[in-house]
Amino acid sequence: AHTIKVVMEELFFGGKERKPVPSVPPPYSASDDEKKEWVLRELAKIYTTVFKPIEEATKFDVFYSSLLNEAEFRTPPMVLLIGPYSVGKTTFIHYLLGRGFPGERVGPEPTTDRFVAVMYGEDERTIPGNALTVAPNSPFRALQREGNHFLARFEGSMCDSPLLEHITLIDTPGVLSGEKQRVARNYDFDVVVQWFAERVDLIILLFDPFKLDISDELMSVIKGFKGHEDKVRVVLNKADQVSQQQLMRVYGALMWSLGKVLETPEVCRVYVGSFHDEELKDPDTAPLLAAEMADLLADLRDLPHQSAMRRVNELVKRARLLKAHLYLLDHLRDQMPNVYGFDRKKKELLDTMPAQFRAVCRARGLSPGDFPDITKFSQVAKELDFVHFPRINGTRLKKGKALADLEKALADQIPALMEYLPRGRATQHNGTTVEPQQVITSPTGQFATHASTISEAPHAQIISSEDAPTYYAKSSSG
Repeated sequence: AHTIKVVMEELFFGGKERKPVPSVPPPYSASDDEKKEWVLRELAKIYTTVFKPIEEATKFDVFYSSLLNEAEFRTPPMVLLIGPYSVGKTTFIHYLLGRGFPGERVGPEPTTDRFVAVMYGEDERTIPGNALTVAPNSPFRALQREGNHFLARFEGSMCDSPLLEHITLIDTPGVLSGEKQRVARNYDFDVVVQWFAERVDLIILLFDPFKLDISDELMSVIKGFKGHEDKVRVVLNKADQVSQQQLMRVYGALMWSLGKVLETPEVCRVYVGSFHDEELKDPDTAPLLAAEMADLLADLRDLPHQSAMRRVNELVKRARLLKAHLYLLDHLRDQMPNVYGFDRKKKELLDTMPAQFRAVCRARGLSPGDFPDITKFSQVAKELDFVHFPRINGTRLKKGKALADLEKALADQIPALMEYLPRGRATQHNGTTVEPQQVITSPTGQFATHASTISEAPHAQIISSEDAPTYYAKSSSG
């Protein structure tokens, strides 16, 4: 809690200037939290000293994603909630926290008209988007480039909830259909969602039995998750409002709709539940919903433990893309003439870009999966001057030393950090070891998911997910 408080103070209230911390590995006897904090600090140093100079020289932020800052390594894991309007996104957050949060809006109509970052803070209040992104070390600083139209629809909600010491929740406006989505919003909704998708640790895509249609706008949002499919969890919410037979039909219809959108050969997992503060209404489906909800909550509880590994994974993914990007620019620069005919050669290279990708892939021994999307790359590249692309052996990339440092980070430095990541899945809560697959269940059968129940609700009983259906049925019948 002290660490989270210090981070938030530094983000939004300036804080004191921190002195550089020496890169001394923690002792073997150090706690998991101390080891994780050291690993994240070292990852931030590697990014700042190795990745960032290359990204600045190769305009990585213009082609793909904005540059990172230290706060993006140090903030708690983030969870993005996305879906059509009134499927229960804000109510889902209310359910997790066990209480409301500043700026909360709930209703059957499209009530949440903005992006809301629900974060930990002892002084409960809302922070406007411009103030939230202007802080020097804010993890949302890169969103400034989306302009005032978006920032007017973005805010932070500081809430004194114990759960928020471990995760940050991002509430979003409901995805609308037709012209409302494209015209009524004065910012690019898909671009903003994609920015969050790149940085969050989990994406919860919500539907309900009465909103199964996947509109063209929602389809565009889902396709923006390409490359981040491992983060997505699909939830069929409000499932206790239909009968068992209707639920079976609704589930099949949703799977059919998702199969047309998700371009993967595997069938995605759909969690079925009803995330609200009331008892489940249908006793016939209650055992199934209880087990499904327990599985999803186990994923959420495991996020803080897996956050450091997720940061490593995302940084390695970024490094592989950066390496391919660097070789591409070097190749295109080498193809350009020295004296005249620049425009003609540039047009020729753009017209034969797939062949240029294949040439770099073969010459450098890279995996095709490391390369960016050809169409998007070409659209950005045609607006730039190829003559100004940096050479690997040029002065801007330290005559090859920048690439050598990147190779060393991938081969040695990052793997060495992984030795300090926590091994087991168990986490500590006030001295009590709780396995992530365990669920916190009150005697009434309702899941008590907020972190405070571990220490503040002595009547809560800890049961395994296998026992949840039976336990819930007994509680409901009682």
